[in-house]
Amino acid sequence: MRMRNFGFRAATSTILCVFVLLPMLAQAQNTAPRGTTSPSTTTRGAPAQTATSQSSGRSTDMQILLDKVKADKKLLVASNMDLTEPQKMTFWPIYDAYQKDLQGINDRLVKSIKTYADGYNNKSITDDQAKKLTDEILLIEADEAKLRSTYATKLNAALPGKVVARYLQIESKIRAALRYDMANSIPLVP
Repeated sequence: MRMRNFGFRAATSTILCVFVLLPMLAQAQNTAPRGTTSPSTTTRGAPAQTATSQSSGRSTDMQILLDKVKADKKLLVASNMDLTEPQKMTFWPIYDAYQKDLQGINDRLVKSIKTYADGYNNKSITDDQAKKLTDEILLIEADEAKLRSTYATKLNAALPGKVVARYLQIESKIRAALRYDMANSIPLVP
């Protein structure tokens, strides 16, 4: 099935960037020593910002970007669902709750990827650390499947089966594309 109205591949790459890579970048930026100043660059007489205020600005910019990508994902789903008005009233609150719960899983995944990246970059991954990371990733995948099942049950109780199947297909395609992009960009354990 081809996704309509959107460049599905481009949309999922953007979603990957925001949900996985940007939070890692934000975390790295927030580890800079507080109170330090960046090179003093003033634009049109504006005073130079401290690292703390720049970090705050980046955090605000990142939140704006996160909100935009979440909206873009919602638009991607909406453009492929063909919901009636009554179905929309039922579907969107469940979708929003699912996305909120899914964010917790995404956060755990980002943390695991960051832990792996730190170990990989420092060439310090031990067998025990690799086992712990493997166990955590497997647990994350199991929790994601459990969450998907929980929300499939909620959706099936409120909407026709074809509508539920279509949404689960769309969500699955988005997650598969994200996983593919992550797998493609994360190097193998040395």
